[in-house]
Amino acid sequence: MPLVPVLTDMEYEGIAIDTAFLKRYSQDVTAELLRLSDEIFAIAGEHFNLDSPKQLGAILFDKLQIPYERKKTATGQYSTDEETLQSIAANYPIAALLLDYRELSKLRSTYIDALPQLKNPRTGRVHTTYNQAVAATGRLSSTAPNLQNIPIRTERGREIRKAFVPRNSDYVLLSADYSQIELRIMAAMSQDQNMLAAFANKDDIHRATAAKVYGVAMEEVTSEMRRRAKMVNFGIIYGITAFGLAQRLGIPRSEAKTIIDAYFAQYPAVKQCMDTSIATARERGYAETLCGRRRSLRDLQSGNPTVRQFAERNAINAPIQGTAADMIKIAMINIHAELRRQRLQTRMLLQVHDELVFDVPKSELDIARHIIEQGMITALPLPNVPIEVGIGVGENWLEAH
Repeated sequence: MPLVPVLTDMEYEGIAIDTAFLKRYSQDVTAELLRLSDEIFAIAGEHFNLDSPKQLGAILFDKLQIPYERKKTATGQYSTDEETLQSIAANYPIAALLLDYRELSKLRSTYIDALPQLKNPRTGRVHTTYNQAVAATGRLSSTAPNLQNIPIRTERGREIRKAFVPRNSDYVLLSADYSQIELRIMAAMSQDQNMLAAFANKDDIHRATAAKVYGVAMEEVTSEMRRRAKMVNFGIIYGITAFGLAQRLGIPRSEAKTIIDAYFAQYPAVKQCMDTSIATARERGYAETLCGRRRSLRDLQSGNPTVRQFAERNAINAPIQGTAADMIKIAMINIHAELRRQRLQTRMLLQVHDELVFDVPKSELDIARHIIEQGMITALPLPNVPIEVGIGVGENWLEAH
């Protein structure tokens, strides 16, 4: 309940968007889509409806004779979903072009052309709605529009963040986000000595994990080793299996199992913590965050192995992701209260999982930065684990983040 007035103020405040930038970007994207279409049609040898899975399937697998290794859909069509295209993209350039086309097309329709239509005519700003009781993990969700889903993984997606700007030239946007908070929570819950040491020494946690798993010195860790270790670090939090890791890394299942086994050999307390989480949740019927918020997991008793294993993964993840959600909510309440107490003009605008975005007058930048950083670091102290917050400032959201 204490978060309700904070969310009310954020929804009322909204955020300014640069519609002129979005208009220019839409033109650029449209030109790029036309170029991609021409390349695809040239390879296909004919024009067809790129948005029709039926026509696309016929072109790829009948006309171009690309090997099709999956079952057809219930209606007898070829599947042309992202997974299918990804599996053939390395050997068939048309599939890579189609993936690019779909990404750009979705960006244009979902964000680039849609955001200007969502501007409130009275305020000239975009106002999202935050929901506290939708995500089972306890995270906030955002709707109409969903501003937590603005893409960040691809360069084209990131460009959209340039459209989110301060209210005027006297303000800047400030972005503050927790650094690897879920891994830090896992370290605090398990009290694993190797993981605690990595955070205490301010090591790159993924590099440190790679060094442990592969038995090499930190400076000998290659970028590929680090990439795999990162996948394992985040996968473990979600109860990843050898099969799941093999799929994500594109390696044999036996190799993935070896990596996971090596991980647990180096982080034995993490394995013990995961097993305890499942056993405790099975006994109680729910998983619990460090703040005591519960998530019911009745399927832990299911006779169906697939259903039961899904519940077991949730029993591992819910306390971690749920604690991260609790932590940022406490930070939001405390920061909001302190900004009001000091009667500052700084306003909290957005919450995107582990990140908070603020509209800050340039004259308040130093004091606001201190309040925000301290509010996030002290929200929920973790035993033996330092909490780090990254802060950026800029003329738009991308620059700040």
